[in-house]
Amino acid sequence: MGLLTDKVVLVNGGSQGVGAGIVRAAVREGGRVVFTGRRADVGERCAAETGAGFVRADLADPAQARHSVERVVERHGRIDCLVNAAGLTSRGTLLDTTPELFDAHVAINLRAPFFAMQAAVQNMVDREAAGTIVNIITSSSHGGQPFLAPYVAAKAGLSGLTRNAAHAHRWDRIRINGLNIGWTDTEGEDAVQRAFHGAGDDWRVEAAKGQPMGRLGQVDEIADFVAFLLSDRSGVVTGSVIDWDQIVLGGLD
Repeated sequence: MGLLTDKVVLVNGGSQGVGAGIVRAAVREGGRVVFTGRRADVGERCAAETGAGFVRADLADPAQARHSVERVVERHGRIDCLVNAAGLTSRGTLLDTTPELFDAHVAINLRAPFFAMQAAVQNMVDREAAGTIVNIITSSSHGGQPFLAPYVAAKAGLSGLTRNAAHAHRWDRIRINGLNIGWTDTEGEDAVQRAFHGAGDDWRVEAAKGQPMGRLGQVDEIADFVAFLLSDRSGVVTGSVIDWDQIVLGGLD
């Protein structure tokens, strides 16, 4: 028996990176998994590799964020678990961020999770059924680098939303937690490092040298942790935003 046997799981932003890792872990743990992505070619490839269902969606549109849950309910009759893994990480400082860039970050990193959660929680409440939600946030939500201003603003909002929703629906037996992930080795991070920081092919090696554990975080490690949080084995934990990182916040040398 897997951790998620017969659980209906939706992973928003599950076609690549951390999201795709969570899809693989949820399928392996016995879940009936559906995931969303913006690009049909990438999503269909991930679906073929994992056996999960794919729904094409542009989560910047709140109607499509809600509809992602509705499609799962149409297909499986209910939703038990939701993961909000979609993320926009394009760069911007306080001084050079345009309103358009700011709005794009809010749309993907905050508004999409809000309305997906709204739809999922509504289904759980209507059925008087327990459920679990995990939001993928970032350790940068504590402050972050100057070039991540709009990203930090939106993700910090998601951190607060996670706690607010968990408190609001604890008596409905709906557990909602978040994961502040640190620097992680993904194809998306590779693209960002090359596009915004002039990184070469050896950037992972150089980045690892500056990490206490001598390496970056790995997708499969995060995915296993999320599968645990989604499962009954994580007990009564709710409203927790966990720092999944090797940097100890507040620690000083």
